[in-house]
Amino acid sequence: MSDQPKVFYGWVVVATAALGLFLGAFPIVAFSFGVFFPSFVREFHASRAEVSLAFTIHNFLSGIFAVVVGRIADRSGARYVILPGLLVVATLLLSAEAIGSRLSELYLFYIALGVVGSATTSVPYALVVSRWFDRRRGVALGGMMVGLGLGAVVMPVVAQRLIASFGWRNAFAIVGCATLTIPLPIVGAFLKDAPAQIGLLPDGASPDETALSRRGSGSDGIAWHDARQSGTFWLLIAVFVLLAASVHACVIHLPQLFADRGASAENAAMASSVVGLALLVGRIGCGYFLDRYFGGRVALAICLGAALGIALLWTGGAGGLALAGAFLVGLGMGAEVDILAFLMSRYFGLKSLGATMGFAFAAFVIAGGLGPLVMGLVFDRTGSYRVPLAAFGGAAIIAAMLVTRLGPYRFEAPPDAARRPAWRRAERPSEGCE
Repeated sequence: MSDQPKVFYGWVVVATAALGLFLGAFPIVAFSFGVFFPSFVREFHASRAEVSLAFTIHNFLSGIFAVVVGRIADRSGARYVILPGLLVVATLLLSAEAIGSRLSELYLFYIALGVVGSATTSVPYALVVSRWFDRRRGVALGGMMVGLGLGAVVMPVVAQRLIASFGWRNAFAIVGCATLTIPLPIVGAFLKDAPAQIGLLPDGASPDETALSRRGSGSDGIAWHDARQSGTFWLLIAVFVLLAASVHACVIHLPQLFADRGASAENAAMASSVVGLALLVGRIGCGYFLDRYFGGRVALAICLGAALGIALLWTGGAGGLALAGAFLVGLGMGAEVDILAFLMSRYFGLKSLGATMGFAFAAFVIAGGLGPLVMGLVFDRTGSYRVPLAAFGGAAIIAAMLVTRLGPYRFEAPPDAARRPAWRRAERPSEGCE
């Protein structure tokens, strides 16, 4: 026992993954797109729709290639995806200096980032962290996702200051330099695909504990071909497509929604800050509850919370109730990727987690891109956000109803989780996990 390290190396992996996500593609490319938006409109003399198309193209390609990234990570290891991904993303960001005055060059830039950016997202990192943790997988995934949450909050502010001081091309290049010099060497040095590589076991367990928990532990899993034929898989996809479209639509349009209701610029900015705070709370808190309660019930609470938040936004006004609604919607946005990765690992194991998570992430990203588009189109037709808010509130409720159809995990955590009170676990037979 004295030879055991005081800190399980898996937490080093979690911290490394969080850093990789913080300085990966999505914080600067996707979460900061709105900050670059005015510069693009001026630089390319383009309409808002023409500039928005770059973001749509990026999200669509990121979703498609997330499946490819997941499959490669399953077969070759996540490091063989993440390290080249960070290198190429950094190089592309540095190449922003070469973008000319034609809009087609901006499209090409975002096309390239969409193709390779998925290699630096939560898809390969979630596979690594899930291999390192079983009993504390929820907390570990939540800790990993804090990096992405911080990136969503911090990077737009950093990007705005860099644009103001150096211009938008240099802003991309500076972040690319940071990606090249900070996460790339750290991930290369500290990220290990599995605990067995350094003679450890998941959760830092002893060999005796691992033997006792081997049955149903999720250390193996089912093949991608079988996973995608499961009713549970498509049920989960439906839930998170509905939830992603709903919360992203609200979050993207939130500042304009508050402004339309007479809120000052400061109050509109406060709404965005509330969403950022909720996003971080969702990242951290969700993992804690996933390790202690049945994940379907955690997802149910998140879906119902998002529906309530949308209802509070629907009621009108820009005061305390609307800010509470913004917090609940942000909470849903912060928790959904954590829950998605966790549930995929519990229902289908680790054998094809890269593929299942990649497909789910693709659906999540594409739905998250379509939701704001639908919100904007309906607003243009009706002159109000009330109709789309009502529709997305209904979508969140449908997602909650679908969650109740989930049965117990196929790949349960080790025995200490089995000693929880019965009301904390699923009690009905599985209805879709063949």
